Amino acid sequence: MTTVSSVNETLIDIRAVSRVFPKANGDDLVVLQNVDLAIRSGEIVGLLGRSGSGKSTLLRIIAGLSAPSSGEALYGGQPIEGPPKGLAMVFQSFALFPWLTVLQNVELGLEALGIDADERRKRALAAIDLIGLDGFESAYPKELSGGMRQRVGFARALVVHPDVMLMDEPFSALDVLTAETLRTDIIDLWVEGRLPMKSVLIVTHNIEEAVLMCDRILVFSSNPGRIATEIRVELPHPRNRLDPAFRKLVDSIYARMTQRQPEPASAPDGIPGTGVGMELKPVSTNEMAGLIEALAAEPFHGKADLPILADRLQMEADELFHLAEALQLLRLASLSEGDLILSEAGKTFAGFGTDDRKKLFSQHLLAYVPIIGLIRRVLDERPTHTAPTARFRQELEDYMSEEYAEETLDAVIAWARYAELFAYDENAELFSLENPQ
Repeated sequence: MTTVSSVNETLIDIRAVSRVFPKANGDDLVVLQNVDLAIRSGEIVGLLGRSGSGKSTLLRIIAGLSAPSSGEALYGGQPIEGPPKGLAMVFQSFALFPWLTVLQNVELGLEALGIDADERRKRALAAIDLIGLDGFESAYPKELSGGMRQRVGFARALVVHPDVMLMDEPFSALDVLTAETLRTDIIDLWVEGRLPMKSVLIVTHNIEEAVLMCDRILVFSSNPGRIATEIRVELPHPRNRLDPAFRKLVDSIYARMTQRQPEPASAPDGIPGTGVGMELKPVSTNEMAGLIEALAAEPFHGKADLPILADRLQMEADELFHLAEALQLLRLASLSEGDLILSEAGKTFAGFGTDDRKKLFSQHLLAYVPIIGLIRRVLDERPTHTAPTARFRQELEDYMSEEYAEETLDAVIAWARYAELFAYDENAELFSLENPQ
């Protein structure tokens, strides 16, 4: 791994880094704001946060694939201008060349460094053996399982003997068991000092993964992305998910990541919430209903600890967060200290049939989702009872990026269709009232 003398060596130094992108209306969308971060030898550091919190943007800046809008990004004390030679990256997608064998895919990075053919082959074979793919050197990617293809990705990063390995959600495309096996193998190699690198920086939204692997966890908050807190994980390896100390730390991180922001005393048009510019995630109404039913039933009876709920439902934390926050927004449930608790309205919903559920959902959409209330009012007031999507898309883009505006509209369309509040013609990009009153 690293020698004692090199432990504390600062490899990456991020100083007051911000990253902004222009929005459609000419304003700036702040993705990262004033981020400070140091990566030192001998540690695995996790960047943990929700989708869209800027974690991957920061990783791209460190990898030299993107430049900060302000602040400094340093590697070895020098500004990062383009991909540094001492860094290697493992991506979420396997990113292998399908026409090359395993050996040829792993050798590619060494070829770019000008390493001669004999040395390339020697080092590539050693990396393949280390990562557990001995015997598959001549296989093509199509002949490998997902887990084996990702092992090739790791071998390709390891073969250049980087100072720092950057990982961008490297296990998220794998099934649960394959991810667990690969994750454990990587940690075992790290603890045994067999990985030819000094440090690891991993981006993840999986809380248990961060606690299982990392020495330090930097929890990101969103809008804009910034480091909300740093957590040191003192648990010895190998770590046991059932250890009470492990569970306690996971629970505390869930609680931190679900802390509700205080709402303003009043909002536009007198509607509770954060106004028309509220970003929505297009979570399924079927999944929302299913989550309410699961919460209402045994063994939860209306209140569940999020880590236990995620495990029972076999859901990633990020997916569960989006569902839970949608229920919280609609006042069908609330989040408190890492628990999800059904409201009285949520309990009522669980006991209703389909038609009554739709009516209750419709009432809560109009009361608590300002953009849906706005669309319905516009449709009610217009003689044609129609309105183009562009009219609302432009309004949303005054508050958020084009991507988030599209996601918000997707959520609006799906939720309103379920509630039978209004219809949507995808080809004409037109909202309408099917049965105007």
